[in-house]
Amino acid sequence: MMYKPFSPPQKLAMSWWSQPKYRSYDAIICDGAVRSGKTLSMSIGFISWAMTHFQGGSFALCGKTITSLKRNVMNPLLTMLGQLGFTCLERVSKNYTDITLAGVTNRFYLFGGADERSAGLIQGMTLCGVLLDEVVLMPRSFVEQALARCSVTGSKLWFNCNPSHPGHWFYREWIQKAAQKHALYVHFTMDDNPSLSLQVRRRYTRMYSGAFYDRFVLGKWTAADGLVYPMFSEKRHMIAPESIPTCDKYWISCDYGTVNPSSFGLWGHCDGTYYRIREYYYDARTEGQRRTDEEHYAALVQLADGYPIACVVADPSAASFLACIRSHGQFRAIPADNDVGAGIQQVSRLLLQDKLRFSAECRDLRREFGLYCWNDSLQNDAPKKENDHAMDDMRYFVRTIACRRQAEDFFAVSAARR
Repeated sequence: MMYKPFSPPQKLAMSWWSQPKYRSYDAIICDGAVRSGKTLSMSIGFISWAMTHFQGGSFALCGKTITSLKRNVMNPLLTMLGQLGFTCLERVSKNYTDITLAGVTNRFYLFGGADERSAGLIQGMTLCGVLLDEVVLMPRSFVEQALARCSVTGSKLWFNCNPSHPGHWFYREWIQKAAQKHALYVHFTMDDNPSLSLQVRRRYTRMYSGAFYDRFVLGKWTAADGLVYPMFSEKRHMIAPESIPTCDKYWISCDYGTVNPSSFGLWGHCDGTYYRIREYYYDARTEGQRRTDEEHYAALVQLADGYPIACVVADPSAASFLACIRSHGQFRAIPADNDVGAGIQQVSRLLLQDKLRFSAECRDLRREFGLYCWNDSLQNDAPKKENDHAMDDMRYFVRTIACRRQAEDFFAVSAARR
Protein backbone atom coordinates (compact mmCIF):
# COMPACT_ATOMS: atom_id res chain seq x y z
CA MET A 1 0.00 0.00 0.00
CA MET A 2 1.39 3.42 -1.00
CA TYR A 3 0.90 6.51 1.13
CA LYS A 4 1.47 10.15 0.26
CA PRO A 5 2.99 12.58 2.80
CA PHE A 6 0.52 13.56 5.50
CA SER A 7 -0.97 17.04 5.72
CA PRO A 8 -0.49 19.27 8.82
CA PRO A 9 -3.92 18.40 10.33
CA GLN A 10 -3.26 14.69 9.76
CA LYS A 11 0.16 14.97 11.40
CA LEU A 12 -1.39 16.77 14.36
CA ALA A 13 -4.06 14.05 14.76
CA MET A 14 -1.30 11.44 14.82
CA SER A 15 1.19 13.16 17.13
CA TRP A 16 -0.62 15.66 19.40
CA TRP A 17 -0.10 13.42 22.44
CA SER A 18 3.69 13.69 22.04
CA GLN A 19 3.91 17.46 21.52
CA PRO A 20 4.62 19.63 24.60
CA LYS A 21 1.97 22.15 23.47
CA TYR A 22 -0.86 19.61 23.38
CA ARG A 23 0.07 16.48 25.34
CA SER A 24 -1.67 17.64 28.52
CA TYR A 25 -5.06 17.58 26.74
CA ASP A 26 -7.50 14.89 27.82
CA ALA A 27 -9.07 14.40 24.40
CA ILE A 28 -8.90 15.16 20.69
CA ILE A 29 -11.88 15.89 18.43
CA CYS A 30 -11.46 15.69 14.66
CA ASP A 31 -14.40 16.71 12.49
CA GLY A 32 -14.94 17.94 8.94
CA ALA A 33 -15.53 16.83 5.38
CA VAL A 34 -15.82 13.26 4.18
CA ARG A 35 -12.67 11.67 2.74
CA SER A 36 -10.47 14.22 4.48
CA GLY A 37 -8.16 11.62 6.00
CA LYS A 38 -9.15 12.15 9.63
CA THR A 39 -10.04 8.51 10.38
CA LEU A 40 -6.78 6.98 9.18
CA SER A 41 -4.53 9.59 10.76
CA MET A 42 -6.42 9.45 14.05
CA SER A 43 -6.36 5.64 14.23
CA ILE A 44 -2.61 5.66 13.57
CA GLY A 45 -2.18 8.20 16.35
CA PHE A 46 -4.37 6.22 18.72
CA ILE A 47 -2.36 3.01 18.30
CA SER A 48 0.98 4.87 18.46
CA TRP A 49 -0.04 6.63 21.68
CA ALA A 50 -1.30 3.41 23.26
CA MET A 51 1.83 1.42 22.40
CA THR A 52 4.09 4.21 23.65
CA HIS A 53 2.42 4.76 27.03
CA PHE A 54 1.00 1.39 28.11
CA GLN A 55 1.89 -2.27 28.44
CA GLY A 56 -0.84 -4.87 28.86
CA GLY A 57 -3.55 -2.23 28.69
CA SER A 58 -7.10 -2.50 27.36
CA PHE A 59 -8.49 -0.04 24.82
CA ALA A 60 -11.74 0.32 22.92
CA LEU A 61 -12.39 1.23 19.30
CA CYS A 62 -16.05 2.05 18.73
CA GLY A 63 -18.18 2.54 15.61
CA LYS A 64 -21.88 2.51 14.86
CA THR A 65 -21.55 -1.23 14.15
CA ILE A 66 -18.64 -3.62 14.44
CA THR A 67 -18.98 -4.35 10.71
CA SER A 68 -18.58 -0.68 9.76
CA LEU A 69 -15.75 -0.29 12.29
CA LYS A 70 -13.83 -3.19 10.75
CA ARG A 71 -14.41 -1.89 7.22
CA ASN A 72 -13.62 1.78 7.87
CA VAL A 73 -10.97 1.58 10.59
CA MET A 74 -9.55 -1.81 11.43
CA ASN A 75 -8.94 -3.35 8.01
CA PRO A 76 -6.85 -0.46 6.60
CA LEU A 77 -5.19 0.07 9.98
CA LEU A 78 -4.10 -3.55 10.45
CA THR A 79 -2.77 -3.70 6.89
CA MET A 80 -0.63 -0.65 7.53
CA LEU A 81 0.55 -1.82 10.98
CA GLY A 82 1.65 -5.14 9.48
CA GLN A 83 3.76 -3.29 6.93
CA LEU A 84 5.37 -1.29 9.77
CA GLY A 85 6.43 -4.39 11.69
CA PHE A 86 3.61 -4.67 14.25
CA THR A 87 2.25 -8.11 15.09
CA CYS A 88 -1.57 -8.10 15.12
CA LEU A 89 -3.40 -11.15 16.45
CA GLU A 90 -7.14 -10.91 15.77
CA ARG A 91 -9.71 -12.81 17.84
CA VAL A 92 -12.61 -12.41 15.45
CA SER A 93 -15.16 -14.33 17.52
CA LYS A 94 -14.37 -12.24 20.61
CA ASN A 95 -14.01 -8.91 18.78
CA TYR A 96 -10.57 -7.91 19.98
CA THR A 97 -7.06 -7.66 18.55
CA ASP A 98 -3.77 -7.98 20.44
CA ILE A 99 -1.14 -5.66 18.96
CA THR A 100 2.57 -6.17 19.73
CA LEU A 101 5.70 -4.16 18.92
CA ALA A 102 9.18 -4.44 20.49
CA GLY A 103 7.91 -6.55 23.39
CA VAL A 104 4.95 -4.28 24.16
CA THR A 105 1.47 -5.81 23.85
CA ASN A 106 -1.93 -4.15 24.31
CA ARG A 107 -5.46 -5.36 23.66
CA PHE A 108 -7.94 -3.41 21.52
CA TYR A 109 -11.63 -4.30 21.84
CA LEU A 110 -14.19 -3.51 19.14
CA PHE A 111 -17.66 -2.22 20.04
CA GLY A 112 -20.72 -1.21 18.03
CA GLY A 113 -22.83 1.66 19.37
CA ALA A 114 -25.90 1.19 17.21
CA ASP A 115 -28.63 2.01 19.75
CA GLU A 116 -29.41 2.71 23.39
CA ARG A 117 -28.97 -0.95 24.32
CA SER A 118 -25.32 -0.83 23.25
CA ALA A 119 -24.26 0.94 26.44
CA GLY A 120 -24.56 -2.35 28.31
CA LEU A 121 -21.93 -3.97 26.08
CA ILE A 122 -19.10 -1.79 27.35
CA GLN A 123 -20.31 -1.34 30.92
CA GLY A 124 -17.98 -2.64 33.63
CA MET A 125 -14.74 -2.48 31.62
CA THR A 126 -11.63 -0.58 32.67
CA LEU A 127 -9.96 1.13 29.74
CA CYS A 128 -6.81 3.10 29.10
CA GLY A 129 -8.37 4.95 26.17
CA VAL A 130 -11.19 4.92 23.65
CA LEU A 131 -11.53 5.94 20.00
CA LEU A 132 -15.06 6.71 18.81
CA ASP A 133 -15.30 6.67 15.01
CA GLU A 134 -18.26 8.69 13.64
CA VAL A 135 -19.34 9.55 17.16
CA VAL A 136 -22.41 11.54 16.03
CA LEU A 137 -24.00 8.30 14.79
CA MET A 138 -23.92 6.74 18.27
CA PRO A 139 -26.44 7.28 21.08
CA ARG A 140 -25.29 9.56 23.86
CA SER A 141 -25.77 6.82 26.47
CA PHE A 142 -23.26 4.57 24.72
CA VAL A 143 -20.69 7.34 24.25
CA GLU A 144 -20.89 8.46 27.86
CA GLN A 145 -20.65 4.90 29.11
CA ALA A 146 -17.51 4.39 26.99
CA LEU A 147 -15.96 7.58 28.33
CA ALA A 148 -16.75 6.55 31.91
CA ARG A 149 -14.73 3.36 31.40
CA CYS A 150 -11.50 5.35 30.84
CA SER A 151 -10.41 5.52 34.47
CA VAL A 152 -6.75 4.52 34.11
CA THR A 153 -4.27 7.31 34.87
CA GLY A 154 -3.07 8.83 31.61
CA SER A 155 -6.11 7.69 29.62
CA LYS A 156 -7.25 9.84 26.70
CA LEU A 157 -10.38 10.18 24.56
CA TRP A 158 -10.36 10.24 20.77
CA PHE A 159 -13.37 11.39 18.71
CA ASN A 160 -13.96 11.84 14.99
CA CYS A 161 -17.07 12.59 12.96
CA ASN A 162 -18.62 14.27 9.97
CA PRO A 163 -20.78 17.26 10.93
CA SER A 164 -24.47 16.91 11.61
CA HIS A 165 -27.23 19.23 12.83
CA PRO A 166 -25.93 22.09 15.04
CA GLY A 167 -28.44 20.99 17.69
CA HIS A 168 -26.73 17.60 18.01
CA TRP A 169 -25.70 16.86 21.58
CA PHE A 170 -22.08 16.13 20.63
CA TYR A 171 -21.70 19.50 18.92
CA ARG A 172 -23.21 21.32 21.90
CA GLU A 173 -21.44 19.36 24.65
CA TRP A 174 -18.03 18.68 23.12
CA ILE A 175 -17.18 20.81 20.11
CA GLN A 176 -18.59 24.06 21.48
CA LYS A 177 -17.10 23.24 24.89
CA ALA A 178 -13.77 21.86 23.69
CA ALA A 179 -11.71 24.26 25.81
CA GLN A 180 -13.84 23.54 28.88
CA LYS A 181 -13.44 19.80 28.30
CA HIS A 182 -9.68 20.26 27.85
CA ALA A 183 -9.95 18.77 24.35
CA LEU A 184 -7.93 19.61 21.25
CA TYR A 185 -10.24 20.43 18.33
CA VAL A 186 -8.96 19.83 14.77
CA HIS A 187 -11.11 20.65 11.74
CA PHE A 188 -10.49 18.86 8.42
CA THR A 189 -11.35 19.71 4.81
CA MET A 190 -10.89 17.59 1.69
CA ASP A 191 -7.73 19.61 0.99
CA ASP A 192 -6.22 18.01 4.09
CA ASN A 193 -6.10 14.61 2.38
CA PRO A 194 -3.15 14.66 -0.08
CA SER A 195 -4.11 11.26 -1.50
CA LEU A 196 -7.46 12.62 -2.76
CA SER A 197 -7.19 13.65 -6.40
CA LEU A 198 -8.86 16.75 -7.82
CA GLN A 199 -11.06 14.49 -9.95
CA VAL A 200 -12.34 12.63 -6.89
CA ARG A 201 -12.96 15.88 -5.00
CA ARG A 202 -15.05 17.17 -7.87
CA ARG A 203 -17.02 13.95 -7.89
CA TYR A 204 -17.88 14.42 -4.22
CA THR A 205 -19.06 17.97 -4.85
CA ARG A 206 -21.52 16.52 -7.38
CA MET A 207 -22.77 13.84 -4.99
CA TYR A 208 -24.37 16.15 -2.42
CA SER A 209 -26.54 19.25 -2.27
CA GLY A 210 -28.16 21.44 0.38
CA ALA A 211 -27.33 20.67 4.00
CA PHE A 212 -25.52 17.44 3.05
CA TYR A 213 -23.19 19.41 0.76
CA ASP A 214 -22.47 21.88 3.55
CA ARG A 215 -21.69 19.07 5.95
CA PHE A 216 -19.91 16.43 3.92
CA VAL A 217 -18.07 18.64 1.41
CA LEU A 218 -17.60 21.94 3.29
CA GLY A 219 -17.45 20.33 6.74
CA LYS A 220 -19.99 22.68 8.37
CA TRP A 221 -22.47 21.95 11.16
CA THR A 222 -25.56 23.08 9.25
CA ALA A 223 -29.27 22.76 9.93
CA ALA A 224 -31.36 21.13 7.24
CA ASP A 225 -34.24 23.32 6.07
CA GLY A 226 -36.51 23.76 3.08
CA LEU A 227 -37.26 20.88 0.72
CA VAL A 228 -35.70 17.54 1.55
CA TYR A 229 -34.87 16.92 -2.13
CA PRO A 230 -34.15 20.33 -3.68
CA MET A 231 -32.19 18.64 -6.48
CA PHE A 232 -35.33 17.01 -7.88
CA SER A 233 -36.41 18.44 -11.23
CA GLU A 234 -39.47 17.38 -13.21
CA LYS A 235 -37.65 18.15 -16.45
CA ARG A 236 -34.61 16.14 -15.42
CA HIS A 237 -36.14 13.21 -13.54
CA MET A 238 -39.67 12.67 -14.91
CA ILE A 239 -39.96 10.88 -18.24
CA ALA A 240 -42.76 9.74 -20.53
CA PRO A 241 -43.97 6.18 -19.78
CA GLU A 242 -43.05 5.03 -23.31
CA SER A 243 -39.44 6.19 -22.72
CA ILE A 244 -38.89 3.68 -19.91
CA PRO A 245 -36.70 0.86 -21.30
CA THR A 246 -37.21 -2.84 -20.82
CA CYS A 247 -35.71 -3.64 -17.43
CA ASP A 248 -33.80 -6.70 -16.26
CA LYS A 249 -35.37 -6.86 -12.80
CA TYR A 250 -38.47 -5.54 -11.02
CA TRP A 251 -39.51 -4.79 -7.43
CA ILE A 252 -42.38 -3.16 -5.57
CA SER A 253 -41.96 -0.87 -2.54
CA CYS A 254 -44.80 -0.21 -0.09
CA ASP A 255 -45.56 2.42 2.50
CA TYR A 256 -48.68 1.06 4.19
CA GLY A 257 -51.37 3.06 5.98
CA THR A 258 -54.89 2.52 7.26
CA VAL A 259 -55.93 6.08 8.12
CA ASN A 260 -52.84 7.57 6.48
CA PRO A 261 -52.32 7.07 2.74
CA SER A 262 -50.81 3.89 1.31
CA SER A 263 -48.26 4.29 -1.47
CA PHE A 264 -46.80 1.47 -3.60
CA GLY A 265 -44.22 1.88 -6.36
CA LEU A 266 -43.28 -0.52 -9.16
CA TRP A 267 -39.55 -0.25 -9.92
CA GLY A 268 -37.31 -1.60 -12.67
CA HIS A 269 -33.57 -1.58 -13.31
CA CYS A 270 -31.75 -0.99 -16.58
CA ASP A 271 -28.08 -0.12 -17.13
CA GLY A 272 -27.47 1.21 -13.63
CA THR A 273 -30.62 3.37 -13.49
CA TYR A 274 -33.77 2.64 -11.48
CA TYR A 275 -37.16 3.53 -12.95
CA ARG A 276 -40.43 4.03 -11.07
CA ILE A 277 -42.74 2.66 -13.72
CA ARG A 278 -46.10 3.21 -12.06
CA GLU A 279 -47.63 3.62 -8.63
CA TYR A 280 -50.65 2.94 -6.45
CA TYR A 281 -51.70 5.64 -3.97
CA TYR A 282 -54.78 5.42 -1.76
CA ASP A 283 -55.76 8.11 0.76
CA ALA A 284 -58.54 6.86 3.04
CA ARG A 285 -59.34 10.37 4.29
CA THR A 286 -59.80 11.71 0.77
CA GLU A 287 -61.74 8.67 -0.40
CA GLY A 288 -63.88 8.54 2.74
CA GLN A 289 -63.34 4.81 3.23
CA ARG A 290 -60.58 2.64 4.62
CA ARG A 291 -59.28 -0.40 2.77
CA THR A 292 -58.45 -3.75 4.32
CA ASP A 293 -55.14 -5.60 3.95
CA GLU A 294 -56.78 -7.83 1.35
CA GLU A 295 -57.99 -4.84 -0.67
CA HIS A 296 -54.50 -3.32 -0.62
CA TYR A 297 -53.08 -6.70 -1.60
CA ALA A 298 -55.45 -6.83 -4.60
CA ALA A 299 -54.09 -3.41 -5.65
CA LEU A 300 -50.55 -4.77 -5.24
CA VAL A 301 -51.34 -7.69 -7.56
CA GLN A 302 -52.78 -5.29 -10.13
CA LEU A 303 -49.68 -3.06 -9.89
CA ALA A 304 -47.44 -6.10 -10.50
CA ASP A 305 -49.50 -7.45 -13.39
CA GLY A 306 -47.25 -8.48 -16.26
CA TYR A 307 -43.95 -8.03 -14.38
CA PRO A 308 -41.77 -10.72 -12.74
CA ILE A 309 -41.40 -9.21 -9.25
CA ALA A 310 -38.19 -10.15 -7.43
CA CYS A 311 -39.59 -9.09 -4.06
CA VAL A 312 -41.89 -6.65 -2.29
CA VAL A 313 -40.23 -4.26 0.18
CA ALA A 314 -42.67 -2.98 2.78
CA ASP A 315 -42.79 -0.65 5.75
CA PRO A 316 -41.28 -2.74 8.59
CA SER A 317 -44.03 -1.60 10.98
CA ALA A 318 -46.75 -2.99 8.67
CA ALA A 319 -46.65 -6.46 10.19
CA SER A 320 -50.21 -7.39 9.22
CA PHE A 321 -49.72 -6.38 5.59
CA LEU A 322 -46.40 -8.25 5.35
CA ALA A 323 -48.17 -11.31 6.75
CA CYS A 324 -51.01 -10.86 4.24
CA ILE A 325 -48.56 -10.76 1.31
CA ARG A 326 -46.75 -13.86 2.54
CA SER A 327 -49.97 -15.78 3.14
CA HIS A 328 -50.83 -15.61 -0.57
CA GLY A 329 -47.47 -17.07 -1.56
CA GLN A 330 -47.19 -15.07 -4.80
CA PHE A 331 -44.50 -12.57 -3.74
CA ARG A 332 -41.48 -12.68 -1.48
CA ALA A 333 -42.03 -9.90 1.08
CA ILE A 334 -39.23 -8.34 3.15
CA PRO A 335 -39.28 -5.52 5.73
CA ALA A 336 -37.55 -2.36 4.55
CA ASP A 337 -34.48 -0.80 6.12
CA ASN A 338 -36.04 2.25 7.79
CA ASP A 339 -32.93 4.31 8.59
CA VAL A 340 -34.43 7.68 7.62
CA GLY A 341 -31.26 9.79 7.63
CA ALA A 342 -29.16 7.31 5.67
CA GLY A 343 -32.04 6.66 3.26
CA ILE A 344 -32.52 10.36 2.50
CA GLN A 345 -28.80 10.74 1.84
CA GLN A 346 -28.85 7.79 -0.56
CA VAL A 347 -31.93 9.04 -2.43
CA SER A 348 -30.30 12.47 -2.73
CA ARG A 349 -27.13 10.95 -4.14
CA LEU A 350 -28.98 8.86 -6.73
CA LEU A 351 -31.03 11.89 -7.81
CA LEU A 352 -27.86 13.94 -8.26
CA GLN A 353 -26.26 11.09 -10.22
CA ASP A 354 -29.38 10.74 -12.43
CA LYS A 355 -29.78 7.13 -11.28
CA LEU A 356 -33.48 7.57 -10.47
CA ARG A 357 -36.14 8.20 -13.12
CA PHE A 358 -39.90 8.42 -12.67
CA SER A 359 -42.75 7.86 -15.09
CA ALA A 360 -44.88 10.96 -15.63
CA GLU A 361 -47.80 8.76 -14.55
CA CYS A 362 -46.45 8.81 -10.96
CA ARG A 363 -48.39 11.94 -10.08
CA ASP A 364 -48.51 11.50 -6.30
CA LEU A 365 -44.77 11.01 -6.07
CA ARG A 366 -44.25 14.14 -8.18
CA ARG A 367 -46.65 16.08 -5.93
CA GLU A 368 -44.88 14.98 -2.74
CA PHE A 369 -41.45 15.96 -4.08
CA GLY A 370 -42.65 19.57 -4.04
CA LEU A 371 -44.08 19.36 -0.50
CA TYR A 372 -41.68 17.13 1.43
CA CYS A 373 -39.85 19.48 3.85
CA TRP A 374 -37.51 19.37 6.81
CA ASN A 375 -39.00 19.99 10.24
CA ASP A 376 -36.91 22.97 11.33
CA SER A 377 -38.55 23.06 14.76
CA LEU A 378 -36.67 19.94 15.84
CA GLN A 379 -33.13 19.76 17.21
CA ASN A 380 -32.20 17.00 14.79
CA ASP A 381 -32.61 16.08 11.15
CA ALA A 382 -36.16 14.89 10.57
CA PRO A 383 -38.62 15.60 7.76
CA LYS A 384 -42.15 16.69 8.56
CA LYS A 385 -44.50 13.76 8.91
CA GLU A 386 -46.78 14.90 6.13
CA ASN A 387 -46.76 14.50 2.35
CA ASP A 388 -44.28 11.68 2.87
CA HIS A 389 -45.91 8.42 1.81
CA ALA A 390 -44.55 8.11 -1.74
CA MET A 391 -41.32 9.60 -0.35
CA ASP A 392 -41.16 6.82 2.23
CA ASP A 393 -41.83 3.99 -0.22
CA MET A 394 -39.15 5.44 -2.54
CA ARG A 395 -36.70 5.62 0.38
CA TYR A 396 -37.48 2.01 1.36
CA PHE A 397 -36.67 0.89 -2.18
CA VAL A 398 -33.45 2.89 -2.47
CA ARG A 399 -32.15 1.98 0.97
CA THR A 400 -33.11 -1.71 0.90
CA ILE A 401 -32.68 -2.63 -2.76
CA ALA A 402 -30.92 -0.09 -4.99
CA CYS A 403 -27.99 0.90 -2.77
CA ARG A 404 -27.53 -2.61 -1.45
CA ARG A 405 -27.23 -3.89 -5.03
CA GLN A 406 -24.73 -1.12 -5.82
CA ALA A 407 -22.60 -2.18 -2.85
CA GLU A 408 -22.74 -5.84 -3.88
CA ASP A 409 -21.77 -4.94 -7.45
CA PHE A 410 -18.84 -2.89 -6.13
CA PHE A 411 -17.47 -5.70 -3.99
CA ALA A 412 -17.92 -8.21 -6.82
CA VAL A 413 -15.91 -6.00 -9.16
CA SER A 414 -13.27 -5.42 -6.50
CA ALA A 415 -12.89 -9.14 -5.92
CA ALA A 416 -12.61 -9.81 -9.64
CA ARG A 417 -9.78 -7.30 -10.01
CA ARG A 418 -7.50 -8.86 -7.41
